[in-house]
Amino acid sequence: MRAWLPCMCWPIALGLAGCASAPRAACGAGERAMMVEILYFGTNRPGGTVSDADWSAFVSEVVTPRFPDGLTTWTASGQWRGASGVVEREGTHVLHLLRTDDPARAAAVAELVREYESRFEQEAVLRERAPACISF
Repeated sequence: MRAWLPCMCWPIALGLAGCASAPRAACGAGERAMMVEILYFGTNRPGGTVSDADWSAFVSEVVTPRFPDGLTTWTASGQWRGASGVVEREGTHVLHLLRTDDPARAAAVAELVREYESRFEQEAVLRERAPACISF
């Protein structure tokens, strides 16, 4: 099995090649290579919070049309230090997606991140991406 390391532009391993994409997973029999996307959407916003109804509408209007084959969400508690330097603690919606490893699907994820940031006045959305092998 091939180990996956985060793409951090390892100078010796990659030289001048840069970080074009994450290494592909070596999948076994009956498995399919996919990309896992885990996104963390904070709920604090100027003047209030992103409500459960706001989140549901976002998933229905923005996420599901781009990823109709399936997704998983759950709520969490998180904290982060933004540009202000202050540690903020906030409720978080986590979105877990599986997608093909192609530019169009990667762009669809970036679009929903930009929409959330714009719609709910967010400084950032954390995006975690890794190759995976899936099977049903």
